[in-house]
Amino acid sequence: MDTHEQQQRRLVSRLRRVEGQIRGVQGMIEKGSTCEQVAQQLAAARRALDRAFYDMIACSMEMELEKAPDAAAVRAAGAHISQLLARYG
Repeated sequence: MDTHEQQQRRLVSRLRRVEGQIRGVQGMIEKGSTCEQVAQQLAAARRALDRAFYDMIACSMEMELEKAPDAAAVRAAGAHISQLLARYG
């Protein structure tokens, strides 16, 4: 299992790559790339951002489960993560 700091570094790194992809898309638009080319790159950036979201949810779930003192707390943590996924996923 990764440490919290390792997970944070990976998430920040992934977000920096997404940021670079978005800048690349901006450049494509400015250079007059086709709509299909831009759409393809936007879809790739969206998938990368979705992956970052799910990695963050997994990290949150691990942290909640690690600090849960009993089965009731595990159920509550699971319900909380479920709500996050329903709201933002």
